[in-house]
Amino acid sequence: MKLRGKKGGNSIIPQNNTADRSGSDIKRILVPIDFSEHSKNALQYAISFAGKFNSELILVYVVEPTIYPADFSFGQVAVPSIENELRERGKVELDNLVNALIGESSTVKTIVRTGKPYLEIIKTATEEDIDIIIIATHGHSGVEHLLFGGTTEKVVRKAPCPVLIVRPVERSKE
Repeated sequence: MKLRGKKGGNSIIPQNNTADRSGSDIKRILVPIDFSEHSKNALQYAISFAGKFNSELILVYVVEPTIYPADFSFGQVAVPSIENELRERGKVELDNLVNALIGESSTVKTIVRTGKPYLEIIKTATEEDIDIIIIATHGHSGVEHLLFGGTTEKVVRKAPCPVLIVRPVERSKE
């Protein structure tokens, strides 16, 4: 691949003599959804991308395993019935989100997985041959980051494809 500078500007345009690497390569877009306003905002970006590149949207919702302490003799115990209910509710909410925001404008696939969110997002990206992940960040820093976050950061570090991070929308104070 050769890099060619655009005359009169600072942008670098990749050139590859063996294949066309234009935006038309974006055929499958993964959007992790946790039903927060941040992830819905990232979905809006993904819908726009899908429309421009005629791409398929793949939405993934990850249910984290629920572990409750039983007692000291048995250790921690997972409760599968709660996880199953969360998976079912997640599937219904994904379908509602698709109907409300996307409709028939794009091809959409929804996936519900159980596990650590960043691992399941990366696994889904690999299995589904994803071209780009569009993910929200909640904008936490410092102690909040330690307590609540890092999923986006881990996805960026380990993803098998490019990742577009959508930051929280800050409203101007007028």
